[in-house]
Amino acid sequence: MTPDEALRRIAFLLEWRGTSPYRVRAFHTAADAVRDLPPGPVEAAQVVRLRGVGPVTAEVIAQASTGHVPDYLARLQTEAGPEAAAGWDLWARSRGDCHLHSDWSDGGSPIEAMADAARTLGHRWAVLTDHSPRLTIAHGLSRERLSSQLEAVAAVNSETGSGFRLLTGIECDILDDGALDQDEDLLGRLDIVVASVHSKLRSEPEPMTARMLAAVRNPLVDVLGHCTGRIVTGRGRPQSRFDAEAVFAACAEAGTAVEINCRPERRDPPDDLLMLAAAAGCRFAVDTDAHAPEQLHWQSTGYARAARIGLTADRLITTWPVEQLLAGRSRHA
Repeated sequence: MTPDEALRRIAFLLEWRGTSPYRVRAFHTAADAVRDLPPGPVEAAQVVRLRGVGPVTAEVIAQASTGHVPDYLARLQTEAGPEAAAGWDLWARSRGDCHLHSDWSDGGSPIEAMADAARTLGHRWAVLTDHSPRLTIAHGLSRERLSSQLEAVAAVNSETGSGFRLLTGIECDILDDGALDQDEDLLGRLDIVVASVHSKLRSEPEPMTARMLAAVRNPLVDVLGHCTGRIVTGRGRPQSRFDAEAVFAACAEAGTAVEINCRPERRDPPDDLLMLAAAAGCRFAVDTDAHAPEQLHWQSTGYARAARIGLTADRLITTWPVEQLLAGRSRHA
């Protein structure tokens, strides 16, 4: 077990037990810091100087660097029991990620880097979902730029070889009336459409519900992204108010997956709504919403949440082969 593997597993187990997102994120941050650490033993005093590494994570790194299971990890595994191990196995079945961004919108890395990181992680596919034009603050893609991006994705796939496929997609803004922020003919050419609300998040429940219902019932939409829009770290942002039972029932009926957003500041939907969506019979997409290659590792904590409420792989579209993923929508028939 390498130090970064030990730190990721600790982050998973902390998420499993419902620990503060700050603490979960601390272990992911430390894992990012030591990802390229050379093999061999290190002292805690050496690595604690690294940005993002504190006394606790430094001790974990030092113990893992000698080939041993760190004491902290061993304790968490004992306390969590076999159910958590089953959750870890569920993450191991992940085939892809339906939500990631590149420097074409508000991500920090080129398309090639994001695709390479997903492939290295063991994914068989990943969906590039840069923002739609209305989200100007995120440099959303106009029709012309999105058309150009389709060509760029085709070029990446021609160079990647077999075993991995970068899928075309978009994170499309849900407009005030529930319409989608991109031309339908172009959306129809995409492999996956994630639809998310990014504006007027504090609307009254009735118009917000109508807005979301229109979107999830649209046959062009595959995934409902970060459904409450909440932020749980820093100054935070309250979750949007809407009729969750109605929205999740519509998702289940339409086959639109509900996203389990793995960003530590989101953890969206919250646990009560996640259980409500599960009871409604929804499918789910365990997505990182990654804006940088290292953030693709966040997916494990989403699988911890899924496993904790008893979701199985057949209801998680991010565990599906790409052929199954694409076969379910009318535009792929």
